[in-house]
Amino acid sequence: MSGGVAAISRRARRILRGPSPEKVPSLVATACTLVGLLDIAAGVFPRFRHSRIHAIAEVLPGALGPFAAALALSAGVLLLLLAHGLRRHKKRAWRAAVVLLPAGAVAQFAYRHSILGVVIAGLLLALLLRHRSEFSALPDPRSRWRALANFFLMGTFSLGLGTVVVGTHPHKVIGDPSLADYLTHVVYGLFGVEGPIDYTGRTSWTVGYSLGALGLLTAITTIYLAFRPEHPAARLTQDDEAQLRELLVRHGERDSLGHFALRRDKAVVFSPSGKAAVTYRVVSGVMLASGDPIGDVEAWPGAIERFMDEAKKHSWTPAVMGCSETGGEVWTRETGLDALELGDEAVVDVVDFSLTGRAMRNVRQMVKRIERNGYETRVRRVRDLSEGELERVQRAAADWRGTDTERGFSMALGRIGDPDDGDCLIATAHKQDEVPGPYGDLKAVLHFVPWGKDGVSLDLMRRDRSADPGMNELLIVAALQAAPKLNIARVSLNFAMFRSALARGEKLGAGPVLRTWRGLLVFLSRWFQIESLYKFNAKFRPRWEPRFVVFRTTRDLPRIGIAAMQAEGFVTLAMPRFLRPRPRPQRPCPHTPAVERQERATEREREVQTV
Repeated sequence: MSGGVAAISRRARRILRGPSPEKVPSLVATACTLVGLLDIAAGVFPRFRHSRIHAIAEVLPGALGPFAAALALSAGVLLLLLAHGLRRHKKRAWRAAVVLLPAGAVAQFAYRHSILGVVIAGLLLALLLRHRSEFSALPDPRSRWRALANFFLMGTFSLGLGTVVVGTHPHKVIGDPSLADYLTHVVYGLFGVEGPIDYTGRTSWTVGYSLGALGLLTAITTIYLAFRPEHPAARLTQDDEAQLRELLVRHGERDSLGHFALRRDKAVVFSPSGKAAVTYRVVSGVMLASGDPIGDVEAWPGAIERFMDEAKKHSWTPAVMGCSETGGEVWTRETGLDALELGDEAVVDVVDFSLTGRAMRNVRQMVKRIERNGYETRVRRVRDLSEGELERVQRAAADWRGTDTERGFSMALGRIGDPDDGDCLIATAHKQDEVPGPYGDLKAVLHFVPWGKDGVSLDLMRRDRSADPGMNELLIVAALQAAPKLNIARVSLNFAMFRSALARGEKLGAGPVLRTWRGLLVFLSRWFQIESLYKFNAKFRPRWEPRFVVFRTTRDLPRIGIAAMQAEGFVTLAMPRFLRPRPRPQRPCPHTPAVERQERATEREREVQTV
């Protein structure tokens, strides 16, 4: 008996103590989500408003009365938006909930004299006040472009939901209106104007107030986003870039992806000593780092700690894409995160590369065939190109791009020919026996970034679609053959995702699970370059260096995957092109005098006009 009493006593204490602090944001957010959906349903379907469960729904923010369908609709939408912020520990969402919960409780008691409503609102408010330290996340980087996005998304949502509202009272409609009349009534109603449809009884008031509330909600949220303080996404400053370049000079040979940290659409956190840094970008609430930390390995823990502190401060999901085995060990040891092999990087040692032998037969024959067709190659540092030729390379690379946006994040620099990137390598293919096109005799371009003092990493591959097949193979071979003269000993090629699964799955004796996994990867290769990149890299007989993704929990992997695809440019927001923010112009070299920069810009404009 004493044991049973003790167990009951422990359960009672646990109930009185309430949920653990780390579970409160998720618990409150879930409650807001469910009640928001109930409020929307109550505003749309008249009979649902009289159900008992809606009495509970009305105690949360925005539900000011049992018969106010318009307020129920707007409250439901606001609750859904508020729930997302509460789940992410956002301080502003907590403030809004603390203000709205007492207001909702007072309204509930005034309209329905419901003690239950006041009790539930009080419990939720007590949870928020008691665990206010859990809601300390700062706002995400944002700009006023979100106001336009909100206008179109909320407008579309309001139009769809308004159509449902108008159509839920068919037995009270006077006459036989057409579909066009229904749509016109919705559009007019969103602007607070009476439409062409009439209803019997008080239904016209209910529908009219509901549509007006949706339109008002769209307008208010858009105005709020347009006039709230702007917090633009972090960018790499000139001082940050200079400090990163110093770290790369001393420690750049450690990671082939190090130079990609100089992308100017990334932010950076430095270790307290300044001897190490982690660069990142925030995408859909994921704080996405790429490659290993920059700098001295002994200082990596300090930079990683700053990275994790920044993620916690904003309630971002931390993740690392494409770190090396050493980097993955440090990340997991210092943070308690987990790591998963993502794929392999193809690295060719110049001293071991040769076109001779049976294994290189296909590449050798392809290169010889292209050379017989009159193509020639040139491999040079960016600083050795003339202004006119560099301009043609830049325009050709932009025009030959197969997508509207520049792809790449973890293994892409995002620019060509910047004055600060003079050590980058450019391999070009030319055909002189044809009539010069808009880019002269240029037919293909490969761009490499430095990897320490004796290596380069492939950045991008672009070619004229009318050129002969095999341009990329030709230029890679040309770069490898020219590497000794340029003091290059290592060349990093493309990253092959899930390379080991593809390689093992096609071997004799592979199990059914491995074969099924390989079959899925081959199927996905129809849309993503998975198998094709592996086979392309394998042509050059590289050594494979494994790369890893570092994450917090398994349930974060889908979100991290979507964020990584957004960062790499494979997934873009469905926003009209004219509403997308224009890319920022490349920052001029700070060491170049202003007069010289102006002269160079004028000279480039004249050359473009001449071409």
